[in-house]
Amino acid sequence: MPDGPWIMTQTWHDLLFAHWPIDKAGLAATIPPALTLDLYEGDAWVGIVPFHMTNVAPRGVPALPRVSAFPELNVRTYVHVDGRPGVYFFSLDAGNRLAVAVARTLFHLPYFLARMRVDDRGGVIYYISERSRKDSGAHLAVTYEPSGSIFHPRQSSLEYFLTERYCLYTVDGAGRALRLDIHHPPWSLQPATAMFHVNTMADPVGIRLPGTAPLLHFVKRQDMVAWPLTDAHTR
Repeated sequence: MPDGPWIMTQTWHDLLFAHWPIDKAGLAATIPPALTLDLYEGDAWVGIVPFHMTNVAPRGVPALPRVSAFPELNVRTYVHVDGRPGVYFFSLDAGNRLAVAVARTLFHLPYFLARMRVDDRGGVIYYISERSRKDSGAHLAVTYEPSGSIFHPRQSSLEYFLTERYCLYTVDGAGRALRLDIHHPPWSLQPATAMFHVNTMADPVGIRLPGTAPLLHFVKRQDMVAWPLTDAHTR
């Protein structure tokens, strides 16, 4: 873990990893020049990840009703800086106006306010999100559930490549690469099934998802902590 104290905690619930392989040349053109696209056996991947959060709070501050719990949905790919693997977010939609404003201001992350609803109906998750800007075209309606036993991905596996990443990257207004380190227990993945009724989350980025079925994984819960944003080249 990084030196120094962590500053924020979150707990993620009912998370779906949905991943598609994407043409690497086209995808590389959509990320900032300060970042390098990370590949698995020559392939680039894009993930759409819906979940909901609790316990969202700075260190030492108790979680507050209607402030520390809300849905979130991200569109992401995988990058590295100086060989250190991480996540790059094309967008993060959240159902909390304050969280969107803070993340945009303090962390240089592309957060968007969205109208969101998450229901657990007997273990099946019903998830709806529509970005508040009507012209955004970012809409997701999906139902999903686990379909197998919990497993921990092997270090050399595709599942490990897609999930076991302990930092995120973004850029500031000058295009300088920044890194935010996180820590959490190893992922406890389950195979999943999902039905995408509407999925236009990648459209605003200019990414066309393939017509093939995505690789799907479910996670019931994950607890994490995060450190302050820092220069990406700092070890």
